[in-house]
Amino acid sequence: MSRIGKMPITVPAGVTVTVGANNEVTVKGPKGTLVKQLPADIMIEQSGDTIEVKRPSDEKTHRSLHGLTRTLLNNMVVGVTDGFKKELEINGVGYRAALQGKKLVMNLGYSHQVEMEADADITIEVPQPNQIIISGADKQKVGQFAANVREKRPPEPYKGKGIKYVDEYIRRKEGKAGSKK
Repeated sequence: MSRIGKMPITVPAGVTVTVGANNEVTVKGPKGTLVKQLPADIMIEQSGDTIEVKRPSDEKTHRSLHGLTRTLLNNMVVGVTDGFKKELEINGVGYRAALQGKKLVMNLGYSHQVEMEADADITIEVPQPNQIIISGADKQKVGQFAANVREKRPPEPYKGKGIKYVDEYIRRKEGKAGSKK
């Protein structure tokens, strides 16, 4: 039995979960509404304020989808109640970020500014010129947008310049030793 899949999901007050045909799940909460098509083979049973995810058999595909379905459903519930957040840090001389309306404008050492526009359900904050906070209800969209921002100038190991996650550790390398005569 899947350790993650068998755990029940508790639905907090103010959140409504509806399971439609072919396991199309709609979760409504204070942070918004999320709709996701989950695997049709897996059974989703709702009783009161708890949801249980069950699999029909012990086939390999059902075993692998069991924990995945439960995790996706739990992420939807957590997303509409608390939301998800990724924090990025910019390191480098002259590297900075700013918001212009809904656009994120970054100076990253290129000859041009890098502009990125987020979806409507993603919020971008720039509290300091070297800090970016991306938040939203959908964990996948928040993580993907943060990865796209980081991809514009990934951190390099020699000087540590670039965009990195706040909790990320960059393994530093020593530069050329050079010959001294």
